[in-house]
Amino acid sequence: MSASSAQQAPHAGAIRWWLIAVAALIAVMVVVGGATRLTESGLSIVEWKPVTGTLPPLNEAQWAQAFEGYKAIPQYRELNAGMTLSEFKTIFWWEWSHRLLGRVIGAAYLLPFLYFLWRGAFSAELKKRLWLIFALGALQGAVGWWMVASGLSQRTEVSQYRLATHLVLALIIFASIVWTLRRMTARPQPDFPQRLKVSGVALLALTFVQIYFGALVAGLRAGRVYNTWPEIDGALIPSAARLWFEEPWWRNLFDNTLTVQFEHRMTAYALLALAVLHAIDAIRSRAGAAVISGAWSLVAAITLQAGLGILTLLNQVPIDLALAHQAVAILVLALAVLQTERLVSRHAAYDRRKPILPLGQPG
Repeated sequence: MSASSAQQAPHAGAIRWWLIAVAALIAVMVVVGGATRLTESGLSIVEWKPVTGTLPPLNEAQWAQAFEGYKAIPQYRELNAGMTLSEFKTIFWWEWSHRLLGRVIGAAYLLPFLYFLWRGAFSAELKKRLWLIFALGALQGAVGWWMVASGLSQRTEVSQYRLATHLVLALIIFASIVWTLRRMTARPQPDFPQRLKVSGVALLALTFVQIYFGALVAGLRAGRVYNTWPEIDGALIPSAARLWFEEPWWRNLFDNTLTVQFEHRMTAYALLALAVLHAIDAIRSRAGAAVISGAWSLVAAITLQAGLGILTLLNQVPIDLALAHQAVAILVLALAVLQTERLVSRHAAYDRRKPILPLGQPG
């Protein structure tokens, strides 16, 4: 063992627990962000103060000042005119908690990261990966304010494009940490059929697409508009005239509430079908217990997610079902990341045969 490896080894367990804790905090952050969206709280704080904003209003004068800032934006004037200070405090606390949790995650990542850097606890590859995750986290803070700013002047809600970007970036960071954890703890695996690898990557990519569409649904409140299943707008497949009336045509994919909800449903069906085919292929390929178990775990999670999505829709998006739906989406993503990393990473290819050593050489 080299001197560098000997220095890194004692910290391996601590690094894993640190990353697990950060990933768990990000998952909680995503769910709190969903609650902030569902309670229409995201525009209650109209300033971005990364340091001084840590403290909430501490007296009645400060509360009045915060409330006056909210009264100046279109959401208050058009949707919440006449709101009391007590009602404002409710939405304020959701948004403040969401922002505070973001700061906690930043500190929970940065401080141990600097400590482990100082101790020389990272390999060169791991250090690069963790610096990239740190950069994505810093970008996420800016994207969060970019999202909020879209609803402060001309709109009564944030842009669904920016909301979806904010959510997907958070889950890219989460997925990067899960992938890193898997790389740190994985044992050598045999090489797998190329077809199985491709379907694993496709599952992960489609999961991100589905999450993006789900964020558009949330941003447009599309789940509150068409509350029947399996039909939508009176049919299994709505009429083209209803799906594609916006110009140019591609805007329907992001702005038309019917099209956005329809594409979210269709992607869910495609994701479940692909997961089942992937699991069957894993069995036929004799890919090993870990891959087969991972594939069927993914099928189970996607099935649960689809069921929660249907219940959320039929009940017109109650907050408890909606947050459960979002939480299971994070589980689906974690399982998809683990399965894909298990199949495609470089450590997966190894020679089963033992090396043939010259006679007399110790082995």
